[in-house]
Amino acid sequence: MSQPSHPDIVFRDDVTVELVKASASDADVIWAARVSTAGENSLEEVDADPARSTGLINYLARERHGSPFEHTSMTFFISAPIFVFREFMRHRIASYNEESGRYRELLPVFYVPNKSRKLVQTGKTGAYIFVDGSDEQYEISVAAMKESYELCYLSYKKMLDAGIAREVARAVLPVALYSSMYVTMNARALMNFLSLRTAREGSHFPSYPQREIEMVAEKMEEHFARLMPITYAAFEKSGRVAP
Repeated sequence: MSQPSHPDIVFRDDVTVELVKASASDADVIWAARVSTAGENSLEEVDADPARSTGLINYLARERHGSPFEHTSMTFFISAPIFVFREFMRHRIASYNEESGRYRELLPVFYVPNKSRKLVQTGKTGAYIFVDGSDEQYEISVAAMKESYELCYLSYKKMLDAGIAREVARAVLPVALYSSMYVTMNARALMNFLSLRTAREGSHFPSYPQREIEMVAEKMEEHFARLMPITYAAFEKSGRVAP
């Protein structure tokens, strides 16, 4: 990325996802499921037969018996453009706490896509695809974004310097400004999120996410696959359908 003309402005084309804490394992799913038949002995059966445990998780995922997957928790710290968070918060199966423009001065970090980002939409609603733009279209997009961001940020600073409250001054800032948030969800909610916010061959229900939120989802998926490999494999095997 080229350097901005204003020394304080930063342009980014990435997102960051950090796993802050987790209480999430395949064993959590197993004991939650087996309580229906083993009662108080369900915890003792978790590691008794690994093959049987794998079969149980596959069964739960295939038959969409989802509640055992809810006895898990993963908390992520995410840095991404505000427009990604607006998409994210449509998923009402998680807990969110986001950086506040009322209580702190927002940093001038803005999103600019890299050249791999497809720019042109073809087709009609419900049956469209995105394709690569030309070099000229990319340059036009980047130049327009940077010009807009710099003007907005200078206006924001002008208002703050005049003593105007942060919650008022932030109104001039665009949704391409980077924000940060904590998001906590269980494995069932995460599988639902991934099924909708990633595009994968073999999915039973194809999804067409905006690329920037898919970038976040892909990083979250890496953590999920590491924490709960049997559950993740069952999710893949069942066509990436949340149980």
